[in-house]
Amino acid sequence: MYDIYSRPGTSYGRGLIILLAMLAMGLFLGGAVSLLVWFAMTGKGLESMEADMGNPAFINALRVIQLVSTFFIFFVPSVIMAYILSKKPFRLLGFNFYFSSRQMGMVALIMLASLPLVGALGELNKLIPVGKELELYFKQMEDRYSDTVKLLANINSPGAYILSLLIMAIAPAIFEETLFRGALQNLLQKISNNPWISIGVTSIIFSAIHMSYYGFLPRVALGVVLGLLFHFTGSLWLAIMGHFFNNALVVTQIYIYTRQGKSVEEAMNETFPIWWGLIGIAALVVLFKFYREFAAQDRKTLVPAETVALEDQWMT
Repeated sequence: MYDIYSRPGTSYGRGLIILLAMLAMGLFLGGAVSLLVWFAMTGKGLESMEADMGNPAFINALRVIQLVSTFFIFFVPSVIMAYILSKKPFRLLGFNFYFSSRQMGMVALIMLASLPLVGALGELNKLIPVGKELELYFKQMEDRYSDTVKLLANINSPGAYILSLLIMAIAPAIFEETLFRGALQNLLQKISNNPWISIGVTSIIFSAIHMSYYGFLPRVALGVVLGLLFHFTGSLWLAIMGHFFNNALVVTQIYIYTRQGKSVEEAMNETFPIWWGLIGIAALVVLFKFYREFAAQDRKTLVPAETVALEDQWMT
C-alpha cells in the first residue's frame, strides 16, 4: 500500500505496465471508434478513407475523429490505470485545485517566455543533417501534418473559431496532459524518485508521438516546461492550462491571419533566431523561480494537512 487510497497489491511499477497495456487497448479502441464515426458521418468506405480525409467536405468528420481518437488513446487508458491503482483515480492523476490565481498568471507568463526557446529550437532542428532519403520522408510527414492542420484550422467565423479552440486547444490539453504528465511523468517520478528523469523521458515520448521530425526539439522543450509546471505544484490543471494557452495562441493567430486574408502557413510560422533561445531560457529560469516559490507558499495554505501527510508517506 502507498497510502490509504491505494488498492491492495498495487505498486507504481505495476501501474506503468498497466498503463502501457491500456495504451495498446486505447489505440485499438480509438481506431475502431474513428472508423465508425467516419462511416456514419461520410458514408464513405475504408478503401478511399486516406484520400477522402483531405477533402474539405468531410472536415466535420475529421474534427470528430480527432476528438474521439485522442479521448480513447490518451485519456481513457490513464483513467483506467489510475482506477486500478487507487480508490481516488483523479486524485492520483493530479486533478486538484491546490493553486492560486497568481500561479495561473505565472503559467501564462511562462508559456509566453517559452515561445522564443521553442521557435529557436525549431530553427536548430532544421540544421541537424540527415540523409536525402530521410529528409524526403520527414518532409512528406510534415506536409501531411500541415495539410491536416489546414483542414482543422479552417476558421472563417467566430463559431468556427470556438469549435477550433475545442478541437485543437481544449481537448488536446486535457487528454494529452492526463496521459503524459498525470499518468506517465507521475509514475516515473514515483518509481525513479528523480524529477529530471521523469520529465526528460516523458518529454521525449511526448514529442516523438507527434510524429514530426522538424518539430521534435521544440516539442521536447514544450514538454519540459509543462512537466515543470506539474512537478512544482502537483496540480495537473496548471499543466493543462499551459498546454491550452500554447495551443490557443496558435489557433487565435490562425483565426486573425485568415480573417486578414493571409495563409495558414504564415500563421503557423513560429520560428525565432537561434540566439533568441538564450533569452527564452533566461526568462524561464527567472519565472520558474517565482513559480516554485509561489507554489511552496500556497501549498501551506491551500493543501489540507492530511493530504500533505498522505503524499509524503508513500514508500518504494
